[in-house]
Amino acid sequence: MAKPKVIFLDAVGTLFGVRGSVGKTYSAIARDFGVSTSAAAVNQAFYASFQASPPLAFGAISLMELPEREYAWWEAIARATFTQVGVIDQFEDFDAFFNRLYGYFALPDAWILYPDVKKMLYRWQEIEEIELGIISNFDTRIYAILDTFGLMQFFKTITLSSVIGSAKPEPKIFQVALKKHHCAPNQALYIGDSVENDYKGAKAAGIKPYLLKREPLVEAKAPD
Repeated sequence: MAKPKVIFLDAVGTLFGVRGSVGKTYSAIARDFGVSTSAAAVNQAFYASFQASPPLAFGAISLMELPEREYAWWEAIARATFTQVGVIDQFEDFDAFFNRLYGYFALPDAWILYPDVKKMLYRWQEIEEIELGIISNFDTRIYAILDTFGLMQFFKTITLSSVIGSAKPEPKIFQVALKKHHCAPNQALYIGDSVENDYKGAKAAGIKPYLLKREPLVEAKAPD
């Protein structure tokens, strides 16, 4: 393929990853609310609940409604997770617990930036003069995370499933991103870590896909 006009990237698992594990974080914060759980069991229940949930895409809603809808979407997954583990009734105030949990995942302590990311983004943008964009099924907390890691400057566009009402691997989210760059599918490259959402989704949209296989991130301390 000739030099692409645009390189699109996935976010979580491609640019940055969860510090430790989701189960470890959920369990650590739950302990502060008097609920003791197995991090491994919570991690397994989280991914089962996540896979069973509808896509993070809401159709036609206003930007004013969006944060509340995103919050409720993740809260439903958290409730399903702890219900599956069998400890949901042990929370005296699940709403307070989830409010802290949700806020934590907008903080830098929750994430680790992959060490090769800034170097590659700089090369593509500054040396090769390729436009860069993100296509992600994450929510609007991504802006705070990208800003924390100093990545916002690299991306001309950020296309989120919750904003446009379509989630990967559906073609629409890729098509919307392409239109922002006035780019034909065969002029773009997409990089992500998911076979279904990223590789197959981009390929079905006519974009050349590249599957990224990341090594597990180094474990770090659980949240305080």
